[in-house]
Amino acid sequence: MNETLAIVVVLLVMVAGANLPFMTERVLGLFVWRARGAPAAKPFWLRLAEALVLYGLTLAVGFLLEGQFGNRFVQGWEFYAITLAVFLVCAYPGFVWRYLSRRRRDDALR
Repeated sequence: MNETLAIVVVLLVMVAGANLPFMTERVLGLFVWRARGAPAAKPFWLRLAEALVLYGLTLAVGFLLEGQFGNRFVQGWEFYAITLAVFLVCAYPGFVWRYLSRRRRDDALR
């Protein structure tokens, strides 16, 4: 795998991971969220926590691919602040689809 393909893979993982919490009612795309025994819509705090977990997964994929090409570079807090900001920008389409688009309310629970 060359460097360009690795960058594309990390960006695709970032976009998919950023939008996953808003596109499905399942936690991490795997587990059904239940409130008082019945399936329900995920609250916003859970979507945000899920996005942070997927941000960490995206970082892990990036570090793994970087390690395949040689030594990893030491990153400061600035790197993590910028990549988190880019991750949240990538999540904007999912946020708009979930909260700002005008859809029928029963479509939101699917």
